[in-house]
Amino acid sequence: MAEHVMVFGSGGDMPARFRAAGPEIVTTLMCRLDHIPRLLDPTGHERVVALPADASDAEWVDMARAVHATQPVTRIAMFGEHDQDRAAVVGAALGLATHPVEVVHRVHHKEAMRRRLRETGVEEVPAVLVTDAGGIRDFGAACGFPCVVKPVGGTASFGVSMVSDPSGADVAFSRAAGEHDGVRLKEVLVERFFVGDQYSVEGFSEGGEHVVAAITRKYSDPRTLVELGHALPAPLDDAQRGEISAYVARVLDALGVEFGPTHTEIVLTADGPRIIETHLRAGGDDIFAMVADAVGVDLLDFQVRQTLGEKVLPEIRAVLEDAERPRRCDAIWFATAPAAGELVEITGAEPTVEYPHVLPKALVRPGAVLTGLGSSYSRLAQARAHATDAESALSAARDAVGRMRFLTRVTGVPPHDIC
Repeated sequence: MAEHVMVFGSGGDMPARFRAAGPEIVTTLMCRLDHIPRLLDPTGHERVVALPADASDAEWVDMARAVHATQPVTRIAMFGEHDQDRAAVVGAALGLATHPVEVVHRVHHKEAMRRRLRETGVEEVPAVLVTDAGGIRDFGAACGFPCVVKPVGGTASFGVSMVSDPSGADVAFSRAAGEHDGVRLKEVLVERFFVGDQYSVEGFSEGGEHVVAAITRKYSDPRTLVELGHALPAPLDDAQRGEISAYVARVLDALGVEFGPTHTEIVLTADGPRIIETHLRAGGDDIFAMVADAVGVDLLDFQVRQTLGEKVLPEIRAVLEDAERPRRCDAIWFATAPAAGELVEITGAEPTVEYPHVLPKALVRPGAVLTGLGSSYSRLAQARAHATDAESALSAARDAVGRMRFLTRVTGVPPHDIC
């Protein structure tokens, strides 16, 4: 029987990847109505089923059952954050393998993740749900400042703040409790702020086994914690790499992750690694592409193959252990909004022969309204670079961003009355 894969989310370039895996493979895309403009290749799917963002799980299941009745679905695939919970519910309803509902909940719901890690003895991290700014002040009084305030669900650093003292509680709560793209849960979490360098661990799991493909050094804005850049491989010694890899494996085991790519963000503190959050997907911000280029492991292609029933972990291990394979170092840096207003023009965000190892790219178009660094989606441009060492790659990426220029139209402020 031909494979029919039901893909959840915007899908990205997955139709092409599936077609490359086998010409007899067809896909149905299940997505939100507001994701329609984001689709890269809608005609590559057999059909696209779009629902309102507030549609119930029951409606998603009903629509999936209708598709299944017309053309039996053989696989469920989820490649991004959005609607992984719906994919889990549909998979259970159709009797198809996917991440269980409870696993998706533990990963998506940040307080549930903290609770699960406490229950399984992985770590004790102060974290509570709050209903107002007073709850943030109470947490700070009990556990100390600074602390991190964030929506209990969501991605791209929407609504996240670092609060240094009680005076910042009101703004932080309003920011976290606001409306954010893709966030269905409106609860607010306050938790301990970890001091130390930040890393992301790009992993792949199969049959409950976990392999680390790469560890990336990450750089974040100190106030909003929005990510500003990444470099891999991270500057770690063998002992640190081993400690981080073993820690992430314990976290994934505790959460019940059995298969697929994972992107786990941690802080390496004086007391060892501590988790920020994890994800049932490959890393964004082009990290998945950086891993493919730097170490030869294309996490998305391996996910496609695993979705279609292949055992892929032995091949991933073989690639990582191949001492003959050339390695390189990759980095990416992002440009942030220089001012609030309207973006008129970006210059310097085009590739040049002068810098052949740097790939700059604009992320927004002229006419975009700039409101500051509120999330990953508010960054204006990026530059990827590769070199023989991570520090040189990062320097080249940052220099490329520094050569960019952003012409911004700012609304004038009426002068005060002149006496």
